[in-house]
Amino acid sequence: MINNRISALRAMEILDSRGNPTVKVYIELSDGTVTSASVPSGASTGENEAVELRDGDKSRYAGKGVLKAVENVNKIIAPELMGMHAHEQAIIDRKMIEMDGTENKSKLGANAILGVSMAVARAAALSANIPLYQYLGGAGARRIPVPCMNIINGGAHADNSVDFQEFMAVPVGAPNFREGLRYIAETFHVLKGILKERGLSTGVGDEGGFAPDLASNEDVIETILKAIEKAGYRPGEDIAIAMDSAASSFATGKNQYDLIWSGGGKMDSDGIIELVEDWVKKYPIISWEDPLAEDDWEGFKKLTSRLGDKLEIVGDDIFVTNIKYIKRGIEEGTANSALIKLNQIGSVSETIEAVRMCRDAGWRYFISHRSGETADTFLADFAVAMDGGHLKTGSASRSERLAKYNRLLEIEQELGDAAFYYWK
Repeated sequence: MINNRISALRAMEILDSRGNPTVKVYIELSDGTVTSASVPSGASTGENEAVELRDGDKSRYAGKGVLKAVENVNKIIAPELMGMHAHEQAIIDRKMIEMDGTENKSKLGANAILGVSMAVARAAALSANIPLYQYLGGAGARRIPVPCMNIINGGAHADNSVDFQEFMAVPVGAPNFREGLRYIAETFHVLKGILKERGLSTGVGDEGGFAPDLASNEDVIETILKAIEKAGYRPGEDIAIAMDSAASSFATGKNQYDLIWSGGGKMDSDGIIELVEDWVKKYPIISWEDPLAEDDWEGFKKLTSRLGDKLEIVGDDIFVTNIKYIKRGIEEGTANSALIKLNQIGSVSETIEAVRMCRDAGWRYFISHRSGETADTFLADFAVAMDGGHLKTGSASRSERLAKYNRLLEIEQELGDAAFYYWK
């Protein structure tokens, strides 16, 4: 008989990579297994995301404390889960969701529920003496994701003159993850040298990418291409580009946009679509996340109709890892890929359900970190388990980002010849 019943569960307040409070959950099982999990936090968040419960007490962390969420784990969730088997992930997650009773987890807090959900999954894997990626993904989980490394930050994630939030280098031509990581890490360091030569800042944004004041959005991508070539790689063949506009951050109204940080001016959805189409023709861009705002369903659909056969068009804020919105997107042809974030929906089993819906529809799905991260490596194992083929988890700087890359290196080494790596 399986002896992995939950015997202890507690939470505490810790700090994330931006110095803001988040939740860490500790769990103990009846077989002696002890482990923990920490919850990430987002900055550019969709309006329909599950709610991170914050205290609102301005005398502590400017109101961002999470003592209420911690108390909800310790006093409400923990007593209800005592004695349940850790391998009953879906049952445990469903129980917490029912205890919360709201559509967006605003009563107990998505940060409280997710912290417990992640801790339970990790404990069950440890108890079964199998890696987390294998526990969540099955015996066939062996695909190492292609890393989409954020090398220049803009928008809400950086204090600079760049409108688009992320410019990512993607090592599509590498033979394996280890070499792919080397390709883009070397490019990152070459890029730093180029920025220094131009007298530009080499300070980094929330996700570790550089945040210089370049002349324009196009100057950013031209500079990245120069760095790729100077590092000894071929743009489009060895290293491609992925974009995240986070367009909701510069939307000014219904289907209206203003490139406020660069001074690029105002345009409507059609103008944004033309910009994307022009860039895709000129540059080796293979993926574009949130090119339009979260409420611009028609704009997304129009862009997907025009470029969906050439480009992975990723919905983040518009879908928020929620099957309700992903289902609508599939039915309406809104995009062809969904960004997947654990804390956007607030439990492990619901995140897996969102992935399954994408897979069943023939969509891609793009596993992602958050701008406020911790040293927890759950995401790396989760990406391998979900077999999505690509992952974004920040740059070649900041230890909370590198922890995920290093965990993937470990998984690849552990799998040996069984590991495989490819973009499509």
